[in-house]
Amino acid sequence: MAEGESTLVERTVQAGRASEGLLLVVEDEPNILELLAGSLRFTGFEVITATNGADAVQAARRRRPDLIVLDVMLPDIDGFDVARRLRSGGDQTPVLFLTARDSVQDRIKGLTIGGDDYVTKPFSLEEVVARIRAVLRRFRGGAQEPTPRMVFADIELDEDSHEVWRGGRPIQLSPTEFKLLRYLMANAGRVLSKPQILDHVWNYDFGGDVGIVESYVSALRRKMDNAEPRLIHTLRGVGYVLRLPPETSPEPR
Repeated sequence: MAEGESTLVERTVQAGRASEGLLLVVEDEPNILELLAGSLRFTGFEVITATNGADAVQAARRRRPDLIVLDVMLPDIDGFDVARRLRSGGDQTPVLFLTARDSVQDRIKGLTIGGDDYVTKPFSLEEVVARIRAVLRRFRGGAQEPTPRMVFADIELDEDSHEVWRGGRPIQLSPTEFKLLRYLMANAGRVLSKPQILDHVWNYDFGGDVGIVESYVSALRRKMDNAEPRLIHTLRGVGYVLRLPPETSPEPR
């Protein structure tokens, strides 16, 4: 199979270098695909490739990559649908969307269906590599909270099983959404600034865009905070706080 033959070639890494992980790069533009695959191999990753959504789903299920770099605009099924199919089948492989579609609605949609980061074209190769490494660090596990099960109001989070419930109802979260919620719960009642959240949840080694925090908070709200009582509150110009709504006093401005 042509895709399989390409996979064997693309997995090659420079001799003498330990692989940082296996990446699946899904992109239908040959020049961009060649540039990305070559640069990532040079950086130290093993790379397999796909040029359409159907092959991407098969490659992800067959090869179990450590991370998927996924273009949204593909010739058959789009990247959002690829991610949706993988998540619905229980595949929690981290996904970094790479696309020219940069509207807030597209970002929220991608994150809501389980994306872990979102990079828009034109992109810097250095930024893509840095974001890949940051997502892999989050997924592979950084500092863990000492309590395996956390509870706030009617939210329950189980560290060991990576499960979340709201009012007894299971909530499906991506690894990054899970880490964001865990950070909010660990600091319940405390106002967290966007740079604080970016630093603790994303662990960026460069000046990350705080807009990604806004997109993830919006995605988290859509999944688990769209009914009363609302628990994730915005303090405009300050940040976010997880707390019960005040019963009598107005919300701080």
